[in-house]
Amino acid sequence: MVIKDILEKAVIELKNAGVDAPVMEAGALLCYVLKKDKSYIYSHRDYNLSDFLTNEFFELIEQRKKRKPYQYITGQQEFMSLNFMVNPNVLIPRQETEILVETLIQYCRTKGKVDILDIGTGSGCIAVSLAYYIKECSVTAIDISDEALNVAKFNAITNGVKEKINFLVCDILQETNLSAGASYDIVVSNPPYIVTDEIPKLQKEVREYEPRIALDGGEDGLLFYRKITEKASEVLKPGGLLAFEIGYNQGKDVSKIMEVKFSDIKVIKDLSGNDRVVTGYLKLLLK
Repeated sequence: MVIKDILEKAVIELKNAGVDAPVMEAGALLCYVLKKDKSYIYSHRDYNLSDFLTNEFFELIEQRKKRKPYQYITGQQEFMSLNFMVNPNVLIPRQETEILVETLIQYCRTKGKVDILDIGTGSGCIAVSLAYYIKECSVTAIDISDEALNVAKFNAITNGVKEKINFLVCDILQETNLSAGASYDIVVSNPPYIVTDEIPKLQKEVREYEPRIALDGGEDGLLFYRKITEKASEVLKPGGLLAFEIGYNQGKDVSKIMEVKFSDIKVIKDLSGNDRVVTGYLKLLLK
């Protein structure tokens, strides 16, 4: 079969399976199989593909038809212009989270060396990106999952920042393995924030393939915000910055949780106009 016919067949199959953006995903999966960019595919539409490569491509299409996320099929996701390895042990990095990272990068431009704690690091996309783009920083990245930390460590190595990040297994709800005497300039987290009862309503790609432990924020979606805010007040330096990613409707609730011990609380919107990031500074009298 020629590339043009292969793509047309794949697009129809993905569309019938309910996959969003079937044209884009079919093209991206073929690029992955051929190890070529999109321009090659469009300029070689009449090229006859070997049976081996055709079969390999349609095996991936079958996985995607079952709604397995594209990123888990290819094992990679771009974030902050860096490449991250991903698998079902970690949440797939989202473009919206780049707003959180960019906020911290901007904040650090006027600072000297900063010590950062990333709670619930997952793939390491936040920790690795901060270590990569902030010249003078040291990052501690914690997660409850050994498997997730293995992914994060791999991503730190491949992006050349392994020496700037210390990885720790830690359950923030139990506070194990996190020194109360530690003192950080920044605490950052993109915690689980989906209301437990809402998880069955999520896209199939999310509810059936991404780790529930990285999604479930408890009865009201705010469980981890309460705990992390309390812990951050113990480990931040006076005036230190706490920065969260939040769900689109959580700006007011998270701000209220933070306002007891944090000041100058700001809610930052994403490109769609939804609340996405909340920041605040530890009140000086608390230290």
